[in-house]
Amino acid sequence: MQNIAEHMEVIGADGVHIGTVDKVEGHRIKLTRKDSGEGSHKGHHHFIDKGLVAGVEGNKVRLSAKADVAVTMEEEK
Repeated sequence: MQNIAEHMEVIGADGVHIGTVDKVEGHRIKLTRKDSGEGSHKGHHHFIDKGLVAGVEGNKVRLSAKADVAVTMEEEK
């Protein structure tokens, strides 16, 4: 988690964009609001647990799950 920095792109195992890192809070990655989706999700920060992180590649955080699965595991606040 120490290698994860603000503004890094978060992608699924399939390379699909999930969000952009706002900051790391404890054991979770806080995504920026602009990547929060539509409808009831719009305007909320979403969080991804560190357990989903497969690795950091350059300026990208790659998750161990595909994007469509990873977004169902996001926490909302």
